[in-house]
Amino acid sequence: MDRRRALRALTGLFASSPLVRAQDSTRRSRLPENYYDDPLYECVRVMDFAAKAQAKLDPVAWDYLEQGSEDEVALRDNLAAFHKVIIRPRTLTDVHHIDLTTELFGQKLAFPILLDPAGGKNCFYPDGELVVARAARAAGALHITNGGLTRLPAAERPQWWQLNTGGALESTQLMKEFLRPLEDEGCQGVCLTTDIMYVSHRDRNIRNRFDRSWCETGLPARDAQGRLPRSANPERVGLYPSRRAPTPAWEQLAEFCSLTRLPVVVKGVLTGEDTARAVAAGAKGVMVSNHGARQLDHVGGTLESLPEVVAAAQGRIAVLIDGGFRRGTDILKALALGAQAIGIARPYLYGLAAFGQRGVERVIELLQTELALDMALAGVARIPDIDRSLVRIRGGSF
Repeated sequence: MDRRRALRALTGLFASSPLVRAQDSTRRSRLPENYYDDPLYECVRVMDFAAKAQAKLDPVAWDYLEQGSEDEVALRDNLAAFHKVIIRPRTLTDVHHIDLTTELFGQKLAFPILLDPAGGKNCFYPDGELVVARAARAAGALHITNGGLTRLPAAERPQWWQLNTGGALESTQLMKEFLRPLEDEGCQGVCLTTDIMYVSHRDRNIRNRFDRSWCETGLPARDAQGRLPRSANPERVGLYPSRRAPTPAWEQLAEFCSLTRLPVVVKGVLTGEDTARAVAAGAKGVMVSNHGARQLDHVGGTLESLPEVVAAAQGRIAVLIDGGFRRGTDILKALALGAQAIGIARPYLYGLAAFGQRGVERVIELLQTELALDMALAGVARIPDIDRSLVRIRGGSF
């Protein structure tokens, strides 16, 4: 047999292997009838949704969604950090069944991907918070909400988390008033965002004269000349920062944690020192986050902070992370570095802006299946099998 014929025979043998046939037939059987006609399925990765979202959105809304603060250095660092981590795949392990289930605060999750809180959803899609909530429920994802979900029928409310930006910590009474309805409605936890006591300079918003009231109402219509109406209270520079009352400190967090049986996650932690303080205050978890690089600039990518935070936590509390996740390999790397789950915001907002609820659900599905496939290719079948030995960092450290 000559080489060409031998190669053809080998190719045919491989193409007819049970493994290839099983994976291919499974994929075909799940195709919706309109797969080739529905623009939703033209998107094969998260950033495909970003392109469609940008095409649909007003440029001011797109800038609001995509921007970081000041020079957007941290925004770029969030993405670049993933390229510094290299996967060390394992071979000849049994990966015939991939299990993404994970446990967080006693709650079993189908996959370790959470939907972060994100303001301004109405700039991207009408009634955006409710649309995302319904998508999260349909996809089986844990959603950290900005609130306002009491408008949903009780049957449609999963056990979501709530977001508190600090105002409820001003007094013991306010803390109790904030916590009581959450506990009564079956909420599973509270995410306290700590890095939004002031709003950063966001150059794109400032140049666009963006009015933050539009986050609730959506962008107003443009006139016949294509101009937005003059903002009543545009974002601007030159305003020295001040607050009418002291901002919350660790003492208030400790009291807050003592008043509830719900696990409290402190979001916005980037150092080992603050991780230790969160443990001492009674928090059950921290989220390594730079607010999507929309607050303090030049803090580095969140993945770069993750090892320090994991080391300080010492397994005493859960460590979560968000910032820059766009592919399944990004998630796999964070889990290998010690995170128990990851959060996304821009990815599902891309899906929301492009296709509404269907887009959010599809983004979650793509990230979920990418993670499963990447785990299989890396030789790990279950989330608990992922550990630090699965990755190395270029140069030895960040």
